[in-house]
Amino acid sequence: MPYRPSSRSRAGSRVAAGASSLNVDGLSITVVRKPIKNMYLRIKPPSGDVVVSAPNRMSERTIVDFVRGRRAWIDGNVRKMQRARERSLVAEPEHTGFVWTDELRQQAAANINAQLPALLAHWGAVVGRTPTHITLRLMTTRWGSCTPKTGRIRLNLQLGLMEPRFLEYVLVHEMTHLWERGHGAGFQRRIGSYLPNWRELRRDLNRRVVL
Repeated sequence: MPYRPSSRSRAGSRVAAGASSLNVDGLSITVVRKPIKNMYLRIKPPSGDVVVSAPNRMSERTIVDFVRGRRAWIDGNVRKMQRARERSLVAEPEHTGFVWTDELRQQAAANINAQLPALLAHWGAVVGRTPTHITLRLMTTRWGSCTPKTGRIRLNLQLGLMEPRFLEYVLVHEMTHLWERGHGAGFQRRIGSYLPNWRELRRDLNRRVVL
């Protein structure tokens, strides 16, 4: 399906080392201060941790009011994530099996769609090109793919259950293919200018199992 902007905003792509904790009416929030203009809210799969990225000088009261205004949405999505996790991780004699459920697919897609608007706004300006369509689908052998001729990018739905840095890396990787078809010197030079640590991200991602 074509990508459509989500009404939900995303938090930053990775949690900073100096993050702090904040309790809002019994709800534990991780607050990450960044040199940004607006606040972003993210619920991290699969544990359901709530992370708010906030401007460096924003008051704690403003952050608390921001979270309170979205409390119903937060609680509902945390419960869905927890139920999906409980239902889909099944212990078997030989190994721990993972079963995709409709609820888990919906949650993974929601997590990705919540992050895509800010990711595309940022990386579109950096890369200089943006995809015409983004499709989310389950893939068994790859994390993403790109058709440069049409500008279409496909992302593995599993990325919605992983650390946001992996979704960001795969998206930038595929957007780089809008300029470079293969993985030769031109591709490596371009993605290296966008993400200097792309090899480390690729290595860490490839240690994960494609479900």
